[in-house]
Amino acid sequence: MSPALRQNPVAQYLVVTASYWAFTLSDGALRMLVVLFFHELGYSPLEVASLFLLYEFFGMVTNLFGGWLASRIGLNMTMNAGLLLQVVALAMLLAEPSALTIPYVMVAQAMSGIAKDLNKMSAKSSIKALVSDDGGLYRWVALLTGSKNALKGMGFFLGGALLAAWDFRGAITVLLVLLAATFILSAILLEHRAGIASFKPKFGDIFSKNPAINRLSAARFFLFASRDIWFVVALPVYLQSQLEWTYLAVGSLLALWIIAYGAIQAFAPRITGTKPDGRTAFIWAAILFLFPAAIGTAILLDWEIETVLVLGLLIFGAVFAVNSSVHSYLIVAWARRDGVSLDVGFYYMANAAGRFVGTILSGLVYQQWGLAACLFVSALFVLCSALLARRL
Repeated sequence: MSPALRQNPVAQYLVVTASYWAFTLSDGALRMLVVLFFHELGYSPLEVASLFLLYEFFGMVTNLFGGWLASRIGLNMTMNAGLLLQVVALAMLLAEPSALTIPYVMVAQAMSGIAKDLNKMSAKSSIKALVSDDGGLYRWVALLTGSKNALKGMGFFLGGALLAAWDFRGAITVLLVLLAATFILSAILLEHRAGIASFKPKFGDIFSKNPAINRLSAARFFLFASRDIWFVVALPVYLQSQLEWTYLAVGSLLALWIIAYGAIQAFAPRITGTKPDGRTAFIWAAILFLFPAAIGTAILLDWEIETVLVLGLLIFGAVFAVNSSVHSYLIVAWARRDGVSLDVGFYYMANAAGRFVGTILSGLVYQQWGLAACLFVSALFVLCSALLARRL
């Protein structure tokens, strides 16, 4: 391979983005395949949700330690490690259907969670080294983040289409071939030493010592917990069991929501301006607080629930997307350039912790008190995020 390609920041950015896109497409498809296949086998929604708990838990662990690892061996090495681990996780799911027990699939999903967060942390940290912060950094971060979520939504469609065209093992085989090819190309084309810190980070450096990054990470925790507490389990179960939507209708709504959410993330710089700050994060979190509170109230009052849920979900997603893009820019902008993966890894550890807590509470709160309660807790979490952002 030409050394010029490895030394060209634009070419490296394109390779990183393509690898991230391929991984995200496969990750969304895999999630939909697991949900549909195990639901078809007769597992309850909460049992299906349990399959993803280790996925989220190991996402936390990976972000915490992955940033330290990347600062020592290089961001592109950890990105390729994530691709390879996802290939292994997919290969595990090629086992005979009788072997696909809940503990076995949880282990495969745990590996997938490690792979996903190694890949994401590496891709987003790489931007700091490849793009200068002259107003373009926010646009590139928003584009990478937004395109990732749009592709995740497309992955939901892909998973359903593959399962319709082939059986579960056939669908997994297609994804495995896609990821294996991506891994080979990424290993050949990427500069292996990118992102290695000039110093040797100590193990204690995995915890951020920057107060602003700590507060931003805490705000991110509550932001993503506020989404997943009603989005992961409570909403699809409510649409199926209470409003009697078909599985296809529920899956299509969630896929379209994620695609639209990703598109708005990509356009966030045009909405907020090219240099957002802590005040921007506070204002958009304060706006977001209104929507779960309003939707929860409408459900309690039994007021046009179906219409309010769909419209409320769309508006919530749009405002949430802007919040997420602002946060994603701030962590990349504020992270140290030398050893960037340490700060970014710590931040996305908080992100994964929010998803993990939100996933657990989505099943627990919904089972005990219903969807309205999930939305009121969501509003409380958004308020906590806003108050933390206010001090940035």
